[in-house]
Amino acid sequence: MCIITTYRCPMRCTMCNIWKHPTEKEREIKPGELEILPRVRFVNITGGEPFIRQDLAEIVAILFRKSPRVVISTSGWYEERIIDLARQFPKIGIRISIEGLSQKNDELRGRPGGFDKGLRTLLRLKEMGVKDIGFGCTVSNHNSDDMLSLYRLSKSLGLEFATAAFHNSYYFHKNDNQITNREEVIANFERLIAMQLKEKCPKSWFRAFFNHGLINYIEGNRRMLPCEAGLANFFVDPYGEVYPCNGMEERFWMESMGNIRRASSFREIWESEQAQKVREKVRHCPKNCWMVGTAAPVMKKYIRYPLQWTARNKIRSLLQRPLCLERKRPDVQEQEQENSAL
Repeated sequence: MCIITTYRCPMRCTMCNIWKHPTEKEREIKPGELEILPRVRFVNITGGEPFIRQDLAEIVAILFRKSPRVVISTSGWYEERIIDLARQFPKIGIRISIEGLSQKNDELRGRPGGFDKGLRTLLRLKEMGVKDIGFGCTVSNHNSDDMLSLYRLSKSLGLEFATAAFHNSYYFHKNDNQITNREEVIANFERLIAMQLKEKCPKSWFRAFFNHGLINYIEGNRRMLPCEAGLANFFVDPYGEVYPCNGMEERFWMESMGNIRRASSFREIWESEQAQKVREKVRHCPKNCWMVGTAAPVMKKYIRYPLQWTARNKIRSLLQRPLCLERKRPDVQEQEQENSAL
């Protein structure tokens, strides 16, 4: 599950307008209201900027009772707050959003010194022995080359490296995010995939598959795997609304499954007619988003497909042969039905 703690944010990103639509502090969900949430395998805390909340430690304490792994997505702007929280929760995961090297990052994120703060914070966390730390890079127009430099930097420092492509949605308050230099961006993602497949860590090979899905998204194709948002994952916004994902757009559709403030249990929301209605809309959603929050769960559920892709291309990489990067979506439902019949 993903908890959007706030829409307040100190950054001024060009690819995201959350900062223009901040939440009122008094109306944001309180830590105690999260007690209703179920136990899950993984929790992501995001915003806005989560560290803008003074009660973030209380939120983290509750969520660690809900899941063995809690990761916070942050701009890295509040250095000391991040370090203090990591001292309290040594198992916390931290992903700092960095969109390029120093000049490019500060240009895209709208605040001078953002790159320095983010990198300095990661280095301090590493010195402290915090293990689940790394970069998160959102590729937009003209920063895909810097993405490769950040990947090399992350490897040299022993840090995690996550990628995304910018999207349009109600969450980002954007409807004009569009990659216009597709050939350059796709070529750089293909270079990243080749580098990831050369690694010894299987996790990197599956990240290569995820990045293959990002290329597919940039090209405007159907998702590599079906979307099961609202079934395999969910989001809770700062007002307590439970959404299937953060990629919805009102011009297509946008609907909540329920609100944790108005429910006696989470099951009441999860098994409601409204939740079933929302899942039906997900099944017919026209957007074909490919974001980690909705891609990772189905990659695990339908593991045979990314496994086949990674095995084939890992062998090609070892043999120094060209990678097989055709974008062909498997008919998952049809093949799963055939397997069930057998």
